[in-house]
Amino acid sequence: MRWLVVVLLVLTVATTFATDQDGPWLTGQFLVATEQIGGPPFARAVIYMILHDSGGAMGLIVNRPVGEVPLARVLDTLGRDATGVNGNLRVHYGGPVSPARAFVLHTSDYAGPNTQAISDGIALTTDDGILDAIAHGRGPVRSLFAFGYAGWAPGQLEDEIRRGSWITVPADQPLLFSEDYDRKWERATARQKIQL
Repeated sequence: MRWLVVVLLVLTVATTFATDQDGPWLTGQFLVATEQIGGPPFARAVIYMILHDSGGAMGLIVNRPVGEVPLARVLDTLGRDATGVNGNLRVHYGGPVSPARAFVLHTSDYAGPNTQAISDGIALTTDDGILDAIAHGRGPVRSLFAFGYAGWAPGQLEDEIRRGSWITVPADQPLLFSEDYDRKWERATARQKIQL
């Protein structure tokens, strides 16, 4: 029965892509790895899609924390004032592309010079000013700091979805910023809808 559900989902997605050459675009949604993806870096990955259009796709894995570092040490490294700063910054593995590049996904209550609105109250910032703002109580209410990203060439992601490697589900802030990382994939997978 489970394989029948997977086949129906794949056929539904494939038909949608085949009939709509201008989309559907997945910006602002979750891309969730299916059981077909058995190895790193994408096994059981939940990816928040930052960009998806005819030029390709880009997203951040949001269920792979790799550790924590003192926020004061991060600010010192960046040459910023760390006086009175406490707490840690949780670091996430965002994907295999450009692993030295940093991104902060966050609620849209913060906007800096390099902040881009994504969808439904979620934004992305790529400059270190947001870390200074977070450290001094001027940052967003919720945020996720990641190094690296997942990227696809034009048409590549659509092909992978047709082959059943990924499902797409609606994204929201509670799941995106949830710290229950062990269950994030299961919770995202449970959002899939079967269309006949």
